[in-house]
Amino acid sequence: MSRVVDLTSPDGGDEQITGASDLSPEDRELDVALRPRSLGDFVGQDRVKEQLALLLQAARERNEPVDHVLFSGPPGLGKTTLAQIVAHEMTAGFQPTSGPALERPSDLAAILTNLGDGDVLFVDEIHRMPRSVEEVLYPALEDFSLDVVLGKGPTARSIRLDLPRFTLIGATTRPGRITLPLRERFGFSPRLDYYDVVDLERIVVRSAGILGVTVDDDGPTEIARRSRGTPRIANRLLRRVRDVAEVRHDGRITGDVARAGLAVFEVDELGLDRLDHAVLDAVIDKFSGGPVGLTTLAAAVGEEPDTVEDVVEPYLLQLGFIQRTPRGRVATERAFGHLGRTTPGRLPI
Repeated sequence: MSRVVDLTSPDGGDEQITGASDLSPEDRELDVALRPRSLGDFVGQDRVKEQLALLLQAARERNEPVDHVLFSGPPGLGKTTLAQIVAHEMTAGFQPTSGPALERPSDLAAILTNLGDGDVLFVDEIHRMPRSVEEVLYPALEDFSLDVVLGKGPTARSIRLDLPRFTLIGATTRPGRITLPLRERFGFSPRLDYYDVVDLERIVVRSAGILGVTVDDDGPTEIARRSRGTPRIANRLLRRVRDVAEVRHDGRITGDVARAGLAVFEVDELGLDRLDHAVLDAVIDKFSGGPVGLTTLAAAVGEEPDTVEDVVEPYLLQLGFIQRTPRGRVATERAFGHLGRTTPGRLPI
């Protein structure tokens, strides 16, 4: 069922909606500079790159836009970068926005009507898009049309506007929250996985070259090992280690310099940071290893439950340091061993 958009409402307008960023201006500039601009420069995710390359080549040979794409996976793995690469490879315009920014159907209608033929519309965190806005997308994705109402009251009339053939690229960290009707309208839905240390080393070496930082063989390896399988974290740690290398050393990042720098910023040998340790300490010390509910645990460390669930828990689960049980979160023997604590005779379940 299509949704009719009232363009005469005060909510309408032609302002371009873009996703907000919490990065500082300097980090934002560096983040843009470190992003690869082609599939050949993109490190890792080999299977997804192969599939995407076939998709792009077929679209170019048919002289038509790429089919709609949905990238899913944990934060920081390259979903936004791949969306930009698609636009670059297709020599198309790139319009970014985010699910929370599209508060009303008129917000989306304003963006859709300003797209050019073949342009890429990128919607980050698409699972957070309101249902009323989502319904506007259905005819736009399938028929490249938009139903709008002009006027009010008895004189109001509905017309259908033709849209240019565009490509929607969605990104989500929670694919399970995307409704089935929306999911089925994507022609390609790859999932990005965590990176191994070898690929992260290549990313750190590439980024160091762009930043003009000299590294030895051990420096990138040490940073990669503590990057939690995530390129975004690897680049962030590289920038912080660079600061330490320039201020306290000769500017060269060696293994010893990397270890010293990461220790300054409280990142341990497995990549656990201050918040990770706070969560583990709370489960073990305050709740005797668990089980403890998510809301209670978040309150104990002074964070929002969503932050603990989305930012902290995935990596702790991957390491096998905590378990999710029907009664709550439980610390495992591995967590006790990593923190140097005595394991209870029998952990609660």
